[in-house]
Amino acid sequence: MINEQIRDKEVRLIGENGEQLGIMSSREAQKLADEAELDLVKIAPTAKPPVCKIIDYGKYKYEQTRRDKEAKKKQKTVELKEIRLSPNIDSNDLNTKVNNAKKFLEKGNRVKVTLRFRGREMAHMQSSKHILDDIAESLAEVAVVEKAPKIEGRSISMVLAEKK
Repeated sequence: MINEQIRDKEVRLIGENGEQLGIMSSREAQKLADEAELDLVKIAPTAKPPVCKIIDYGKYKYEQTRRDKEAKKKQKTVELKEIRLSPNIDSNDLNTKVNNAKKFLEKGNRVKVTLRFRGREMAHMQSSKHILDDIAESLAEVAVVEKAPKIEGRSISMVLAEKK
């Protein structure tokens, strides 16, 4: 809330240089802000009495958006990459998939390994679980199992994350 939007009887006022000006009526605070040709901005509305500050609102808003942008730049988004396999995969193909998973993990992403079953393969789901165990074992030096292998409909999947 700024300027005339502040309807409180009393406010705790902070000056433009950060000094405490004490508790006063919101009209007096608005008058002081007008004299300084600045805005009266409510900073802490939940405090008793609410805290208001005399500042240039446009400049304050601009600096706040700049701070938010800087914080967003430093933020790292972690993606979930998926690797799909079938139960009758050959060892060389499996090694290729493991190498791809290793690349994803080194970039800082999480990897979801999905073992898909089609048709008659559904009858042998439990005997194919060893494929996911082999992948987890071969990636043990760079990854940890974040989510253990779990049957979800026609597939078994697990999630690997980079080792800290």
